[in-house]
Formats: sequence, C-alpha cells, structure tokens
Amino acid sequence: MTAAEPVTSSVEALAEPVERVGRGWAFALSLANGAIWVGWYGPLQILLASQAEDFAPGTGMSKETMLAWVTGAGAVVSLVANPLFGALSDRTTARRGRRTPWIVAGAAGGALSLLLLAGAGGVWTMAAGWCLVQLTLNAAFAAVTAAVPDRVPRRQRGAVGGWLGAAQILGVVGGTGLATVAGGVGAGYAACALFTAAGVLPYVLRYRDLRLPRAARPPWSWRAFVTSFWLSPRRHPDLGWAWLTRFLINLSNALVLLYLLYYLRDRLRYDDPGQGVLILTAVNGVTLLATVVVGGVWSDRVGRRKPFVIWSGVLMAVATAALAAWQTWPGAVVAAAVLGVGFGVFASVDFALMTDVLPKALDRGKDLGVINVANALPQVAAPALAAPIVTYLGGYRVLYLVAAVIGLAGAVLVGRIRGVD
Repeated sequence: MTAAEPVTSSVEALAEPVERVGRGWAFALSLANGAIWVGWYGPLQILLASQAEDFAPGTGMSKETMLAWVTGAGAVVSLVANPLFGALSDRTTARRGRRTPWIVAGAAGGALSLLLLAGAGGVWTMAAGWCLVQLTLNAAFAAVTAAVPDRVPRRQRGAVGGWLGAAQILGVVGGTGLATVAGGVGAGYAACALFTAAGVLPYVLRYRDLRLPRAARPPWSWRAFVTSFWLSPRRHPDLGWAWLTRFLINLSNALVLLYLLYYLRDRLRYDDPGQGVLILTAVNGVTLLATVVVGGVWSDRVGRRKPFVIWSGVLMAVATAALAAWQTWPGAVVAAAVLGVGFGVFASVDFALMTDVLPKALDRGKDLGVINVANALPQVAAPALAAPIVTYLGGYRVLYLVAAVIGLAGAVLVGRIRGVD
C-alpha cells in the first residue's frame, strides 16, 4: 500500500464504480460522443477530399497525396492531443468536475475550428484548420471516454460501450450526410460545426460530473507528468497487447476508408462517388447498429471479452479481402454490410476490454488517451502506407489485401491478453 492510497481511497472520483448508470446518462454521453464524430467524419469522408480536389491543380501534388498529407498532419496532432488532454482532465479540480470543462471547451473549439476550415484557401490553411479540429475535438473526446470508467461498473461497460459505438457510427453517417446534403463545402462545415456544439449540451447541462478534491491531486512535476505517458508493456503486458490489437484493426479500417471516394470514382467508375460513399456508410451503419449494442450486452452477460473481439476482427478481415477480390458496386455494398457487423461487435466489446486493463483510477483519462493513440496513429500510418500502394504497388486490389492481412493479425493477437476472459 502506498502513502497515497488512504487519501484517495475515499474520493468518489477515484473509486471503482459499483452503481449502474441509467439510460438517460448513457444516452446523453453517447450523444456527446456522436457529436464529436460528426465533427471528424463530415470532413474526413467528404469535405477534405473535395477541398483537396479543388486545391491540388497547380501544386505539383495529386489529390490523393494532398489528402494524405493533410489527414496525416491532423492525425499527428491527435496523437499528442488525446493523451495530453486526458492527463489534464485527470488533474482538473474544477467545480464542474474533471471531465465536463474539457467536453465544453473541446466541442466549442471544434465547432469554431470547423468554421475556420470552411474558409481555407489552399493546402496550408486547409492543413492548419484540420489540425485545429483535431486538437480541440480530441480534448472533448478524451474527457467523454474517461467518463465511462469513472462512472460505469465493469459488468455494464459492454452495454455502455455498445451505445457509444452506436453513437460513433451514427456520427459518421450523420457527418457524411450533413456534408453531402448541406449544399457545398462551406455549408457542410457549418452544419457539422452546429451539430458538434449542440450535441454535447444535454450531457454537460443535465448530469453532474465527479469532482476531484485538491488534496487528492498529486503534486505537480514536469518530469513525472511527461514520463507518465510511457506505459511499459513489460510492467503492463495486457495493456500493451490490447493497444497493439486495437492499432492493427483500426489501421486496417483506416486503409479501407481513406480513399473510398476515389475508389468508387476511379476504380468502380461509380456515377456519383459522393452519393456512393453516403450509401456505403449508411449500409455499414445499419448493420453496425444491429450488432453494436447486442454484442456489448452479450459480452456483459457471459462475462467474456476476448472471443467477441477475435471473431469480429476475423469477420472484418474477410470483408476487407472481399473488396480486393470483388471489385464491383454490389461487392462494395456486401463488404460494407459485413464490415458493419464485425465492427459493431468490436467497437463495444473492445472498448470494455480496454477499460478492464487500465492500471489505476488516478490516471484513467491519461491511460485511455494513450490507448486512443491506437485510434489516431492509423490515421498517420494509413496515408503513408496507402499512397505508394495505390500509386506504384498494385492499386486498390493490393491495398485492400494488405488491409485484410493487418486486420487479421490484430484479431489473432487478442489471444495474448491474459488478464481478461
């Protein structure tokens, strides 16, 4: 027992939650999560690609390369921002709690950043705007995800993770839909900005956050703060394997999504690729919604996580390989549907698995931020890997085969996690 334990053991914000959360709380937090994903995926699915196509002529870069550089730069910002703001929220002693101030500031800043991005006049302002979006929305996202281990008991986290996963895909679909039907790039950004700001309000206005007393906050030290971001895989092997499996499966998914608009137009010759992306996203969303909550609830009831994550990863790898072998519009629709089934189970159960392997309560936000790097790092790695494959090494068929192999490796390595059933 350390000297800090008697001080923190009686602090509500640091205690292991035992009381089940209500549906209203889960819905409001899920809505906030979905609003953040609207702010991310309206640009990622439609708006950034459209701007890259407009700005690329005369720059010496193809639209694919420009999009890769811009999204890669934003992902680098995300890599730093998520664990940083998670750590800062862990130390926050505000009257409104540890997480709520960062949800409010992040969502408001994200909305303003989206409006700035709408006015971008070239690749540099486009990249700067997207980096600001990533910086601010990651502050909100780090706080939203940390609220789950703060408030939700372990045997309910699969279900709550399912609702968060459902909100995530609805945010992807909603962001894509807003960007498509708003009537232009500027209007698309404005619509996404408005939804992002409004979506967090029910949670932050209605539900009390847990406050951290000043006496329970560790003394400040730059050295300790910086070194705390390294979570040794040797000391925490389950956390290390869980991080790696999430990274690989998310990298596979990022490789599928990055050039989807261009794949439909340049490979499948689909008449309206923007509409095609929306249709595929909607198909994927329907099948994901059919499994995401069910998978989480089922995992809670049987008390097991790993089999769900393994088999969902295998299913996603099979669907990704189908994109390489069956390069037609019907093939893309079938693959989108199967990917949704797999990702639905993965999104809910993998999130619960991650919260089960967190080392300690005082660092929940920071540790989840480090884990969330496995979501952001693929956004950096995917452009660097995908651009040369599409351009020089075999095109989309090879790209999707590589993505399938990466996803399958992630599914297999889940078996190395020992501390979770």
